[in-house]
Amino acid sequence: MLDRPSWLHPAFRLIEGGEGAGWSEFRWSDLAAMPQNPGGVVRADRASRVLAALAAAERAGVGLLLSRRDGAPRDWTAPPGFSVTLETSGTTGEPKRVRHDFNRLRGRLRGGPDEGARWLLAYEAGAFAGIQVILTAAFTGAALVSAPGGGVADLAQAARRHAVTHVSGTPSFWRAFLMALGSDVPPLTSITLGGEAVDQPLLDRLAAQFPAARLRHIYASTEAGAVFAVADKRAGFPVDWIEQGVDGVALRLRDGVLELRSPRAMLEGSGAVGDGWLNTGDLVERRGDRMEFVGRLDGLVNVGGVKVSPEAVERRLLTAPGVADALVTAQANPITGFLLTALVVPVPNSDEAELRAAIRRVTADLVPAARPRVITLTDRIPLGATGKKGRKAAS
Repeated sequence: MLDRPSWLHPAFRLIEGGEGAGWSEFRWSDLAAMPQNPGGVVRADRASRVLAALAAAERAGVGLLLSRRDGAPRDWTAPPGFSVTLETSGTTGEPKRVRHDFNRLRGRLRGGPDEGARWLLAYEAGAFAGIQVILTAAFTGAALVSAPGGGVADLAQAARRHAVTHVSGTPSFWRAFLMALGSDVPPLTSITLGGEAVDQPLLDRLAAQFPAARLRHIYASTEAGAVFAVADKRAGFPVDWIEQGVDGVALRLRDGVLELRSPRAMLEGSGAVGDGWLNTGDLVERRGDRMEFVGRLDGLVNVGGVKVSPEAVERRLLTAPGVADALVTAQANPITGFLLTALVVPVPNSDEAELRAAIRRVTADLVPAARPRVITLTDRIPLGATGKKGRKAAS
């Protein structure tokens, strides 16, 4: 058994697949994927493996690749010294590898012991956001509830069963999670959103359903690390942060794209634009006293010569009364290049005619290219392993 690392609080407990254990009780014989494997590669499919791999790699002073895929890659060589290489999700393109200094990786972990907290792991264990949740629970001595391989319904059941108090997930996850919970909700005291742009209707819904919970959304990525958190229950972030920076991070806009320079960014990877600045690929617009995310630069599609952001259209649909969730995608069209289509999850017991009329109203002022041509009602939006919706254009 490995010695408990300094960053893991002695009170920390992991409830994985319904079984609870502290550090000394981990089933080490079951943890086959340790950094002694060729190239320091670990299949990061469970929180227990991630924790054990980090501890072992730190003690040995070797580089570690937390792989989100089966099979050891042949094109990766462990760098000298202890560092952690993560894989991006590949949501909008080919997955990339990003190497982090471990101290930078946990650069925003703050606060003292919180042994009464019970965190739910709603992200992949090997994802940047998943590791942030794992390390936060480990650092503060909280309990971490994990359901490896489980879907949203399984996570909702685990949250109720173990009286979870802290949950971090994508906005898409939260919409599905709320529907799975129904009226039987756990005693949440902390709600965090990240991984996708946050819309105001969802923030308002969460604030109304959990009035005693701290509510915040985080801007972070595998490449940029943990950048900043917004805790005023409003979408976007204050305009002043562009000029003044926030939490040690400098921000700027270039052609509508957010760029940043952060002490918690990657050591190696793509996206650097020089002098420590990183191109995030996120499109941002000023609206009043806020800067709001309006989509991804690589997600823009050409509809009859007009560049359209499916994410921005989707957030417009989410403002329509009766819409619980929505997914806007681009479908190839021989005349216009692409057309937008939408999957819409109605609020239970909604009237279809009223719902479609509401959608027409909220999209009436959009340019014609941005109005979805086909709207299909469905009972749920499928989410990927990252908790995000798939957004690759269909050809």
